[in-house]
Amino acid sequence: MQRAAIMRAAKARGERIGAWYAEQSSSIGQTRPELTRLRENVRGGRITKVWVFRLDRLSRGGILEVLNIVHELRDHGCRLETVSDGFSFDGPAADVILAVFAWVAEMERAAIRARLKDARTALEASGGHWGRPRKVDKLMGLRIQELKSKGRTIRSIAMAVKIPRTTVANWLSQNPPPKPRAKSATKSGRHVSRK
Repeated sequence: MQRAAIMRAAKARGERIGAWYAEQSSSIGQTRPELTRLRENVRGGRITKVWVFRLDRLSRGGILEVLNIVHELRDHGCRLETVSDGFSFDGPAADVILAVFAWVAEMERAAIRARLKDARTALEASGGHWGRPRKVDKLMGLRIQELKSKGRTIRSIAMAVKIPRTTVANWLSQNPPPKPRAKSATKSGRHVSRK
């Protein structure tokens, strides 16, 4: 959605996007290799304009980091365009507007984190489980144990019950199947006595 919006905005101005920089995973509290690569290319003079969907997509590190990135882009002759923020980063008022937007984005993220924390606390207090729903219910667990006790591999069990191998392996590590009872080896036969 963001990429399509950027492409429409650039096309409307008669511009073409030369390269895309997108992080592949959540970047909160982590290094951002694509942002690092973008900054290196800006410093090297290979990029003259950066398009972002919204300012908060540029950085998750707070107001200071956003300001530092924008100033770094400007210092190296690179312009910044946002699609949905609706303002320009040119002119003397740009820094004030930038700081306000960055602050609003930071407050929005803080509010989301607080709501998630409250929801988790309430759910766990009521005996619920936070995170992905567990895929192994009681009936499924009995089926997994039955298959394992018959000597099936984790892979074949996962295919039979249609859940990921790691889920089966994790569940079995916490719920090993009961060991089969040793059968008593009694030999039945007739005793013949001779006279």
